Amino acid sequence: MPQAIVFAYHNVGVRCLRVLLAHGVDVALVVTHADSPGETIWFDSVAATAGECGITTIAPENPNTPDLLARIEALAPDFLFSFYYRSMLSAPLLAAARQGAFNMHGSLLPKYRGRAPLNWAILKGERETGVTLHEMVEKPDAGRIVDQQAVPIGPDDTALEVFRRMTDAVEAVLKRSLPAMVKGHVRFKPNDLSRGSYYGRRRPDDGRIDWSKSAQEIHNLVRAVAPPFPGAFDDKLKVLRTRMEPQRQAPMGVKGPYREGAEWFALCGDGKVLRLLEVQERK
Repeated sequence: MPQAIVFAYHNVGVRCLRVLLAHGVDVALVVTHADSPGETIWFDSVAATAGECGITTIAPENPNTPDLLARIEALAPDFLFSFYYRSMLSAPLLAAARQGAFNMHGSLLPKYRGRAPLNWAILKGERETGVTLHEMVEKPDAGRIVDQQAVPIGPDDTALEVFRRMTDAVEAVLKRSLPAMVKGHVRFKPNDLSRGSYYGRRRPDDGRIDWSKSAQEIHNLVRAVAPPFPGAFDDKLKVLRTRMEPQRQAPMGVKGPYREGAEWFALCGDGKVLRLLEVQERK
């Protein structure tokens, strides 16, 4: 029976942990994060799932300590997996797994390496994203590709709607890949970083709306950060959902958000109008 150490968090971590257990992988240790008091926890708990399965679980602030490295080296795992774990893992940790260390990333690598790949893909107007299982190396999201699966992004889809599809794709990719991985028969594909892109962390303040931008850019921003993510906003409104209104004309003299009766609209920098389907007035 192959043995694995699993670094995991979020829904993806839960789904992938369950796949490993269902396929007979002995998970000797789960490393996760303590939930942040300032974060809205809308996702499933890896710690709770591991506890239900009787798996030893820890949540260190820093996974790259000599003590944890020694503990993992003593276990001598065949595999190390990272499933939506938020911290980078050191090269010595990666080397502790005899058959390799593997990560599940939320994009079609080499595109959208780095942080918040789903949110960035929607913000940039992509019509497709996906998930990639790849080997971990010291450089982030740079290892050879084991397998990947695309998921569509509809023109009005929010990040949460796409994320749900991606979570299903994660499970499919891992189920498909595990038999060959356990046997050591993986046919790796190159991860050509010259053909990809890298994006950094996003913060709540990045959701501020600039009404001088085009209607499409603002629509994409709203979709990319819609709840349960922090949301898009200006000084007066929090905008939760929008729709393009290509035939609509704004009244003369209007700039940015305006009302027609009970309905909200916004004139954007390219002269096009967005219908603001769901708004909250900020106090």
